[in-house]
Amino acid sequence: MTRRGAAARIARAAVVRGAVVAAVCGASVVALPGSVAVAAPDVPAYAFADDVRRAEPATDTGDAVRLEPGATYRSSLPHGIGTGDGSSDGTGADGKVYYRLELDAASTAYVSVTAIPRPGAALAVGDGIGVAVQNADGTSCSYDSVTVGTSQSPRPITAWAAREIQPGRGLCQEAGTYYVVVEPVGTGTGGPGGGSGGAGDDIWDLEIAPVSEPPVAKGTSTNVPGTWNSATPAPPTGEAESVHGGAGFTEAAAVAQGVWDDEIVPGQTLFYRVPVDWGRQLYASVEVGSGRKSSGFVVDALDLTLHNPVRAKVEEVGVGYGGTQKSAALAPAPPVRYANRYAPANPTKSLRFAGDHYLVVHLAAEVADAFGDGPYGLTLRVRLGGSAQPGPGYQGRAVPRGVFGKDSGLAAPTGAGLGDLKDRTRAASSADGDATMRAVAAAGFGTGTALLLVLGGWTLIGRRRAAASASAAGQIRVSAQNPTP
Repeated sequence: MTRRGAAARIARAAVVRGAVVAAVCGASVVALPGSVAVAAPDVPAYAFADDVRRAEPATDTGDAVRLEPGATYRSSLPHGIGTGDGSSDGTGADGKVYYRLELDAASTAYVSVTAIPRPGAALAVGDGIGVAVQNADGTSCSYDSVTVGTSQSPRPITAWAAREIQPGRGLCQEAGTYYVVVEPVGTGTGGPGGGSGGAGDDIWDLEIAPVSEPPVAKGTSTNVPGTWNSATPAPPTGEAESVHGGAGFTEAAAVAQGVWDDEIVPGQTLFYRVPVDWGRQLYASVEVGSGRKSSGFVVDALDLTLHNPVRAKVEEVGVGYGGTQKSAALAPAPPVRYANRYAPANPTKSLRFAGDHYLVVHLAAEVADAFGDGPYGLTLRVRLGGSAQPGPGYQGRAVPRGVFGKDSGLAAPTGAGLGDLKDRTRAASSADGDATMRAVAAAGFGTGTALLLVLGGWTLIGRRRAAASASAAGQIRVSAQNPTP
């Protein structure tokens, strides 16, 4: 379904709401679709996992809450409160917060932390978070940091750290207690890059997602392939399919190879997920439509970021916007291979497992001031290259199960079932439209009767949409967890 179809559906829904109001007030005239003005939607809040658990942030390791791989946690980080001079208001002298992991000596553990700045927060370029995994002696196993960047637009940002089991590595290989350390950066709190002072006294929400990766059979190659197809293929063309990007990782909309049509408002971040098999290459680009005027320019207005199945950032691209249509494309990246983890740098290093990869799109809030509130048309183009290959042969199950495709190490999902999802989406949209117009027509039969019929039609629409969404989600979930070898 195109944006024009989506707009018509929104207009028809507005007519239903108008009919209800008219019936309640005793009115006998129903507004026509052409007279309905649809206001730009507000920016949705970040969508945490439905089964998210609360993890209170500790200011020292002694009080650190234990994190279980496979669960998702909601916490918080005081940002910009510490002074960096050893004083504090109870948040820790350096602004750091701590969580605990209990790990064996065989599995690799990953922990991603998504930070959500408060909407409307005044941010500086260097404001962000740092994440480390440390052992009981305070030795850092790994560290990563991320900032909001030149757009300075409040948006979810994700950093990650790991305790990796690697042959010949001396540190962090033993079983025992480890700590996840999260710190604010860029605010003079003592973190790397501190001193900007942009965030002020604020609290950022956190979503924490620990994952456990089982070991592989001995003799698995650690040699990173030196050559791969680095040519950029032509982006997919053709009629776009309608999709509604999610407001968080757990609500990411499933997409496959093809052209996808959506809408975005300034300040909004949309999440999409693409199943990528072992040996496959992911190519993606995003386009934003023209605004109401074409004067002025916003630097780093449109941002596209690729994350792997443990939400680690693979690569990112940002472009400016001058009011006319603009596109951003990820640079070609190598095929997904287990041995990529031994590469020296990204994007190769993070393309280390099959499974759902995430495309995250953000349109800077500043676009609204320069070019209007929108919504703006958004087109996502996705292509998969390469050929499916066997996985590494895991000796156990990942936690959560299926996060790396099929845990046996065979082929991960390639998008099977998405074509059926498209067909059912079109059918559901048609059914919604027919039901809506029947409800509107009923408004001429009398105030009391119209009210009952319209409310009944409206309820039917909601039930059909919920059923279609649940069925579609179930199809994707089954495809992802039980792919065809």
